[in-house]
Amino acid sequence: MKKGNKYGTHRVIEPQGALPVSARKISNNMEIYNNEILIDVNYLNIDSASFTQLKEESDGNIEKIKEKILKIVKDYGKMQNPVTGSGGMLTGKVEKIGVAIKDKIDLKPGDKIATLVSLSLTPLWIEKILEIRPEIDRVKIKGKAILFESGLYSKLPEDLEETLALAALDVAGAPAQVAKLVKKGNSVLILGASGKSGLMCSYEAKKQVGMKGKVIGQAKNEQRALFLKKTGFYHNIIIADVLKPVDVLKETLKANDGKEVDISINCLSIPNTEISSIIPVRDDGIAYFFSMATSFTQAALGAEGIGKDITMIIGNGYTKGHAHLALQELRESKNLRNIFKEKYA
Repeated sequence: MKKGNKYGTHRVIEPQGALPVSARKISNNMEIYNNEILIDVNYLNIDSASFTQLKEESDGNIEKIKEKILKIVKDYGKMQNPVTGSGGMLTGKVEKIGVAIKDKIDLKPGDKIATLVSLSLTPLWIEKILEIRPEIDRVKIKGKAILFESGLYSKLPEDLEETLALAALDVAGAPAQVAKLVKKGNSVLILGASGKSGLMCSYEAKKQVGMKGKVIGQAKNEQRALFLKKTGFYHNIIIADVLKPVDVLKETLKANDGKEVDISINCLSIPNTEISSIIPVRDDGIAYFFSMATSFTQAALGAEGIGKDITMIIGNGYTKGHAHLALQELRESKNLRNIFKEKYA
């Protein structure tokens, strides 16, 4: 076996010198280098922004979505939506471990794992798509994938169902970042509160703000608002169209005693929501963009245009301990666990 670069640059076909995530095409030859891990893949969890785009472009037709996924993987060697640039993550069984790293990692063939790096940089080969569940952005496949030496992963826990753990690990970076950003007494607005990342962020935010803080969840209609109220994760719920920033500001002020919030968390899967994340935040506050549909240009120019001096943070799918925190949330909260079982497992 040859030894590859720990970051996977040896897999890049074009352009040479790029990292796999920014490369247009990478090699998905499943013969591993001696510092790679071969995975027998069960499920792909496609990034929400990516899957939303695929569904819209295919008019919801499952067969067309299948065709588009297969074409992307064939053309690029990885599952990176060329429109959104985003990927997702996968679960499967370890099939083979390169000799150069087998004594350095806590894995053995047969272990069930979830990759904690994006599909946008993961060499992937799909033999067949077995099932697509568009309501939860999940694709069941027969296929293989490669994890680089630098690639992050989590062993799937024995006390949680595989699909339940997958749903949580898919968005693990979001609640972990919330745990770092949110302080006691903060007021926090969660946009896209009823989705996977929104629910986990809201649960974590309520833990962090304490008795004197406030968590406000945004819903797009009465039905979603009723669902959010039943979770118990929010102090107040607003119904607002995220494509209408002034409406979001108006409803947020009502829910927060006339004041702008300290922090907003964008967990949406659609574009053009940057200003709705920025405008309700006080000066010197924080807007955290976990959404992969976020445009840096719109966020930067939008904040400038409305005179907002705030810290804007791009969502990082990784932070230390994020997998443990996400799974621990499911263990701690019976309500959150039941919601995830019903909606995503």
